[in-house]
Amino acid sequence: MRAPRTRVVRVDPGTPERVALGNAAAVLRRGGVVAFPTETFYGLGAAALDRAASRRIFELKGRPETKPVLLLVDSIAMAETVVEVSARARALMTRHWPGALTLVLRARPSVPEEVTAGTGTVGVRLSPHPVARGLVSALGAPVTAPSANPSGLEPPTTVSAVLAYFRDAIDLVLDGGPTAGGEPSTVLDTTVEPPRVLRQGAVKV
Repeated sequence: MRAPRTRVVRVDPGTPERVALGNAAAVLRRGGVVAFPTETFYGLGAAALDRAASRRIFELKGRPETKPVLLLVDSIAMAETVVEVSARARALMTRHWPGALTLVLRARPSVPEEVTAGTGTVGVRLSPHPVARGLVSALGAPVTAPSANPSGLEPPTTVSAVLAYFRDAIDLVLDGGPTAGGEPSTVLDTTVEPPRVLRQGAVKV
């Protein structure tokens, strides 16, 4: 039996329609996978606290199980539901969020091991892109956000590239038009002292 085709829904990248975001969030609640635009590339989203859905992200990307996935949140308050936010991390969030800074923090017990890859830590970020942030808000919970490409291949800036990678393997794509590309987020591990840059990106810290 042929797999269902991936549904593509066009959204305004500046002011995404609430109905479209709500429908995408409903897909996530059912354990589905949604590709969506961020300020750099398209991301691959699943409901982060859903073990099976998070596992599906690893399978789709061929991602090593030892490599944790980034989570998007829509506020510092939402971040606090999944990670232990230190005073230093809170100051960085206040200064750089929304923005291209991913902070690695201690994960709370509610975060599946599939997401932390057994490390006990997870990276969190608040994206400034209206579609990415709106999807998280519509779900009301963190969303995974690795780039929407198989591991080792170029991250996509267009829906056509996403579909070339994952045609019929993901449930929905929110088409916000081409994304800007450029440098990925800076990843800063704040679980060590002093904090350590794991990936230098757009934000200099």
